[in-house]
Amino acid sequence: MLKRAGTGLSFTVNGEAVALDIPPMTRLADALRDELGLTGTKIGCNAGDCGACTVLIDGRQACSCLVPVGQAVGHEIVTVEGLAEDGALSALQRAFHQHGAAQCGICTPGMLMAASELLAETPKPTRTQVEDAMGGVLCRCTGYVKIVDAVTDFAKARDDETGKGWVGARLKRVDGIPKLTGAEKFGADHAPDGSLWLRIIRSPHARARFEIGDTEEFRRRHGLALVLTADDVPANNFGIYPSGKDQPVLAISEAQYRGDAVMALVGARAIVEAIVEADLPIKWEPIAPVTFADAQTESARALHNHAPDNVLVRGRVVKGNVDKAFAEAAVTAEVSTESGFVEHAYIEPEAGFAQRIGDRLEIVACTQCPTMDRDEIAHIMRMEKSAVRVIPTATGGGFGGKLDLSVQPLVALAAWMLQKPVRCIYSRPESMMATTKRHPSQIRARAAADAKGRLVAFDFAGDFDTGAYASWGPTVANRVPVHATGPYHVPHVRALSRALHTNNPPSGAFRGFGVPQAALAHEALMDQLADKLGMDRLEFRLLNAIRAGEATATGQVLNSSAGLAACLEALRDDWREALARRVTEGPLRRGVGIACMWYGIGNTSLPNPSTMRVGLRPDGRLMLYNGAADIGQGSNTIMIQIAAEALGVGVEYFDYVMGDTDLTEDAGKTSASRQTYVSGRAAELAARALRAEILKRSNAGEDSTIALSNGRVTLRDSAGE
Repeated sequence: MLKRAGTGLSFTVNGEAVALDIPPMTRLADALRDELGLTGTKIGCNAGDCGACTVLIDGRQACSCLVPVGQAVGHEIVTVEGLAEDGALSALQRAFHQHGAAQCGICTPGMLMAASELLAETPKPTRTQVEDAMGGVLCRCTGYVKIVDAVTDFAKARDDETGKGWVGARLKRVDGIPKLTGAEKFGADHAPDGSLWLRIIRSPHARARFEIGDTEEFRRRHGLALVLTADDVPANNFGIYPSGKDQPVLAISEAQYRGDAVMALVGARAIVEAIVEADLPIKWEPIAPVTFADAQTESARALHNHAPDNVLVRGRVVKGNVDKAFAEAAVTAEVSTESGFVEHAYIEPEAGFAQRIGDRLEIVACTQCPTMDRDEIAHIMRMEKSAVRVIPTATGGGFGGKLDLSVQPLVALAAWMLQKPVRCIYSRPESMMATTKRHPSQIRARAAADAKGRLVAFDFAGDFDTGAYASWGPTVANRVPVHATGPYHVPHVRALSRALHTNNPPSGAFRGFGVPQAALAHEALMDQLADKLGMDRLEFRLLNAIRAGEATATGQVLNSSAGLAACLEALRDDWREALARRVTEGPLRRGVGIACMWYGIGNTSLPNPSTMRVGLRPDGRLMLYNGAADIGQGSNTIMIQIAAEALGVGVEYFDYVMGDTDLTEDAGKTSASRQTYVSGRAAELAARALRAEILKRSNAGEDSTIALSNGRVTLRDSAGE
């Protein structure tokens, strides 16, 4: 029941009367989440921009983060928790489930509420009406297509499944229903009762020396439980690469970027949030920062001892005789491209909590890589890995940005020292300030072709701003030269790259690890060469598309397949039709372009292991112990599909555990599009091993079928016996 005793603010939530004694200027979103426990209403920005907090007020959608709870008095509020009908999913929720419209799930409650308003007034909306009605709720995963499909087709929603649910069949997400009801817990949605609040103090300068004064007097004066500085961190360095753990948990005497963490305050939420920057015991001395342009010179002051020239790492791929090939080529082209920082802008800011349980630490937070987090926290805390447990929450988008540690080390340290649970939730500005970005780039490239249009040479040099700390800079610098030519066969290649340290925010992983930046250059070159030769731009790419049997710039021969040529051939008719519709003169013009890109699945410069376990429980159900973090891409579902097919049973017999480092093995990070292929293969092998063991113990033939029912395993051979 939602009823709360009080005499102040009375309204109705999901059909029940509520009375709250809280300040009337409290955000309605906070009242719903913190006072009533209705965490299905999400907070992504607290500025009315993302729409994740959308609820219905008297049937009209509103961003609850912008509504003071005092304005809700006397009104009827409906949240996502109120959509279910008699304990079952509503038709709209069933439609979202059927269409796979809930991916990471952080925007799903807002989408459902906005759609509910529309459908109440327009039961059969057009796609345009759906798009207009839901335009205030942002999604970073789906591209909106499945969401719009679900709303337009909601009356046709069914409860049935299609096919066996094995690989290739459409299957409703095994984790879909909690995302649709508001029951799914993200990093900011839960913490133990009595949890303290942690607030990180960050540098307001791109580069600055600083001194911290008397923290004990400051702590007592403000009634804080703890003030953390660099002196409190057992091993004050972390980073992705073992040889590059150059980022401090809390900076020591000098901040390296605007957003660098220098101190953490722990205490009651109201106290921690009320402290103003001017009252902090910190003295700042700004220093001229090293810019991207500075780092490209030899005279810039080095930021780290491991990079005296500010070059974190160089990448290099060379094949053939590039200079000779250019000299003999019929046509050449050159291009210079620049790209800037890009923010991941996942709807969920970083959040989580930690608690000490005896001599162990337990961290519950959003992440793309639970095992990697465990290992890094163990290093920071100088603890054995076995003493650290990471339990990933649902993660509201990642795109590479949640591969690096965020809240985890400081909540872990505070919880360990205080022996009380401690939580931290980044604000949207803090998330944008403190977390990694896509690498800015400056690229110079040239390419050459013979008179028939065949590529003969490619020359590439790219600088990438890796920011204040290494993060995934080595991966970018090493991956880019491998991909620099694009998906084309080029006999002579020189591709060089550098990841450069600056006093900008750290650049990390972001959907491609530098390859999209390189694609800007190689596709511009393909257009220029085609135009110089008088060739159609698609036909030029088709002529040069790398094919099975040909070698890449690294010398790898693609023996199995290379599908670009088939893709381009399939596009021919559409391309020609689009060309015919071009408008090249007048005030309103219409252009058309074509571009190709390739991307190697899996880690670069790192091993690619994954371990999965499948077990048979005494009650006859199967358990998949899955260490791969599902951040919306659907790995929870596809792993079960793969394991079910390999074992030869239906997916309905499977339960799963996702990412808990005490219960699952290392499945590697969720990035580089690797989980379905790498961890999926591990799930297949684990299920096949279990099948073989069942058949062996039952003395059954390999062609036997396995059936599970009422805690029993039944096997039948091909004759049905």
